[in-house]
Amino acid sequence: MKTIVTHIGPDLDAITSTWLVKTFFPGWEEAEIVFVPAGTTLNKMAPDSDADIIHVDTGFGRFDHHQTDADTCASVLVYEEIKKLHGADPVLERMVAVVNDVDHFREVFYPNASADYWEFWVVGQIDGWRLIYGDAPIKIMELGFQTLDGIYKVMLNKMWAEKELENAVIFDTKWGKGMGFETVNDEVIHQAQKRGYKVVIRKDPKKGYVRIKTLPLPEIDLTALYERLKKDEPDSTWFLHASRHMVLNGSAKNPDMKPSLKTLVQLVDVIKEVCA
Repeated sequence: MKTIVTHIGPDLDAITSTWLVKTFFPGWEEAEIVFVPAGTTLNKMAPDSDADIIHVDTGFGRFDHHQTDADTCASVLVYEEIKKLHGADPVLERMVAVVNDVDHFREVFYPNASADYWEFWVVGQIDGWRLIYGDAPIKIMELGFQTLDGIYKVMLNKMWAEKELENAVIFDTKWGKGMGFETVNDEVIHQAQKRGYKVVIRKDPKKGYVRIKTLPLPEIDLTALYERLKKDEPDSTWFLHASRHMVLNGSAKNPDMKPSLKTLVQLVDVIKEVCA
């Protein structure tokens, strides 16, 4: 039976390094997880003496880092092994960089580090799980694995969206710069908004649906744009959000909605005209 050994009271590095082994090491998917006091090994064995037992973030072996002052962590060390097995994975590269930051306490330098919203991210969740499930570390691991599965998918989407930004249509509005995309990836809207674009439009090339969103600023009002689009395409379904910061056309949640027949370029032209 393959076994992964880590320390009691698992933190982000212990959870992530274990998840990496179970997810990306061939044949380790069903490995048992065993917990030992931090710094020790299973049954006081040498940490790397059994090929079927891997110690992570404990034991001073090849996947531990507490025996050195190097800027690394167990997750980074496991990822280096994954690169040898499978080649580089840009998503994992960025994930373990964050884990390494946290493991060296550098999250205290993040913007607004004391703000409440940081308690909603994975490190805050783990701290809560450790308070709730202190006597059941495997429960903490299971919750952490589900979270990391989700983060991996989100990061894949984010990196795809970042590529899409390179091919976006840039345009001007009276509120500032806008950005347009023809893509099935809705994450492009978030990424463009986070970069300060005031108006973002996405046209789904498969279903024809359109999403137009603005930054939630009080001076922005898309009512005139909504009215113009309704007039141009009365047979298409257009919805103005109560905030007046979103105009939506079509939704997977409502199959009866009729998509716009306008191209992305035509839609951008309308925005430029109405919101000039």
